[in-house]
Amino acid sequence: MRLRDKLIIAVCVVLMVALLTIAGMRLDYINSQRVEMKLISNEPLQNAPPSLAFATVAMGAFRGLVVDILWMRADKLKEQGQYFDAKQLAEWITVLQPRFAQVWAFQAWNMAYNISVAIPAEQPDQRWQWVKNGYELLRDKGIPLNPKSISLYRELGRIFQHKIGSNSDDAHKYYKLQLALSMEPLLGPADNAWFESLAKAPADWSQIAADANIATFIAALRAVDKNFEDDSRFVGNYLSLRQNPGRFAPAAFKVIERFRDTAILRDFDVFAKAWQLRNVWKLDPVLMLELNRTYGPTDFNDPNYHYPFDWRHPDVHAIYWAVQGLRVAGKKNVIKMGRGEYSVDETNTDRIVASSLQNLFRYGKIFIYDTNENTASPQGVEQAAAAGPTKDIFLRADFRMFDPYNKAIVEIIRKYARDDSSDDSHMIQHRNMLTNALTMFYQAGHRQKAQKIYDYVRGLYPRPEFNDPAVESYIIQQIRKDLKTITITKAMDTIMPMLRESYFRYALRDDDASYAIEKMAEDVYNVYTKQYGDEARITLPEFKVMKFGAFMDFFNDQGYPLTVRQSLLARIKIEQPKLAEQFSQIGEQLDRELQQQQQQPNSQ
Repeated sequence: MRLRDKLIIAVCVVLMVALLTIAGMRLDYINSQRVEMKLISNEPLQNAPPSLAFATVAMGAFRGLVVDILWMRADKLKEQGQYFDAKQLAEWITVLQPRFAQVWAFQAWNMAYNISVAIPAEQPDQRWQWVKNGYELLRDKGIPLNPKSISLYRELGRIFQHKIGSNSDDAHKYYKLQLALSMEPLLGPADNAWFESLAKAPADWSQIAADANIATFIAALRAVDKNFEDDSRFVGNYLSLRQNPGRFAPAAFKVIERFRDTAILRDFDVFAKAWQLRNVWKLDPVLMLELNRTYGPTDFNDPNYHYPFDWRHPDVHAIYWAVQGLRVAGKKNVIKMGRGEYSVDETNTDRIVASSLQNLFRYGKIFIYDTNENTASPQGVEQAAAAGPTKDIFLRADFRMFDPYNKAIVEIIRKYARDDSSDDSHMIQHRNMLTNALTMFYQAGHRQKAQKIYDYVRGLYPRPEFNDPAVESYIIQQIRKDLKTITITKAMDTIMPMLRESYFRYALRDDDASYAIEKMAEDVYNVYTKQYGDEARITLPEFKVMKFGAFMDFFNDQGYPLTVRQSLLARIKIEQPKLAEQFSQIGEQLDRELQQQQQQPNSQ
């Protein structure tokens, strides 16, 4: 071997040793970065059988085989109805392969749907805990570990939309009530200014604690109650103090009283609620504000003005997570693409947005009443500490959501447009929603809006049933058809607008028409009740409760002139004092009705 070759080999050996040494010196930093970025997936299994724990360690890189075996076993247990055992196996899989999105979806679905319904409906609080476990698992663990998996955002949105928002579960009203009462203390006055202040609030504790004025408030609470010594628990304890002062030292609430009506307390209160939204609910107030401005209910007099969402509503949470998934994990910077360019998960995530907006139009207004204190308010019971047997919830239509829905679905249809899309499911949903909406607007007395929608749907989706240019003819035809096969949604969509129209006609002194329309609404109610009266989860409220809800809807509907609404109230007070008295004491009546319902079998 020549000297030149020997020198080359020697230099290569020296370089190899040097590079290996440098690489070894970087190993500690690389490992620390892997831990910080949560790329380590070899966490030990907790409470696992010794044989399984040994296999996962001994097989090293081949532990994927163990995961496959566990997955097949979990799937078999699910098919056999052994949901709790399947849950344990799924937990082990998430530890072994935390980047496996499908197992997170399985785990959440199993808890929210399978395990929850394995608990008797007479124990709704325990059912609710498993539903919470399901969405919290995805929200707090699955998505942070798999932020680019749009399927997890879709599954999370679906739990809010379907499990909590629909009536598929016997305890669905309890779920809605718990979500509403949990969110209510964080929403303040719930106007646009409030959400703007939440979005501008400091994002972490160090920022707010650095404010010299607010530091005096923090120090004052710490001086009187040791519960406020820990920074990480300060905000949670502060919010609990505002809602349940009895849990803390009496001097703590005196601090609140001392700072009441000051800018210091107002600023800290905004920070605390924004912090709770960000860190507990994982809701970004900035995105919440943006969604309010994009999809929130519109003003009847100014369609460009949006009111905030009611963030107590499960469908609003479904929209948030669906939009978040589309932004983080969906296709970006695309003007127009073919259908095949989008995943099924992305299509279904867009569908959640459209369906939830449609649901908010159908029953987006939340009516919570407290039967124990003889109070009823469409805005809900202020500062309700917890849901109890004396509270109930009633949802009704929010006509202000039509334009946001229509704008959103048109954009979604455009996104997935193709030449042969006449059978597109988004378009079918849109057409059906338009026909339902024009019927509801018509029955509620908004004839011009109904005719406008009817003209729109006739031009967009020409069909034989739309041949007559008059919306009245179409409405009569549909009512006759719908009475043959009626569902709870269709019953609500039919009865409530009819009752609103009845009040409208009465306010205009068209008494014959008013009576006829109310009678028709009662006939529809009786038809439905006769058919489904023995099925608790899909029973309608008492007819007089629905009348009260329609009465309140009428007064809160800016689409009706103020003079007309005042005329209705004046006529009722003078000509129907009994009805006026009935409405003024609606809380007491609802109390009696709820007690009667609780005495019936299978009542919620």
